[in-house]
Amino acid sequence: MPQLDTSTWLLTITLMILALFCIYQLKMLNQPMISIPMQDEKEHHPKTRLPWETKWTKIYLPHSSPLQS
Repeated sequence: MPQLDTSTWLLTITLMILALFCIYQLKMLNQPMISIPMQDEKEHHPKTRLPWETKWTKIYLPHSSPLQS
């Protein structure tokens, strides 16, 4: 029974990974990227007020804090 020649496996696997990387890069080249809005664009939109932002709430001091007069 003849021996299996494995001398070209490293070259084959390396070229396959390189080809898959190139194909992936070409596919990603055509994908639209998500754009992060700039600071100027954020200022044009009015900030929505949440119900609890308009109400006054009393803030209590933690028990470990001394009272400041």
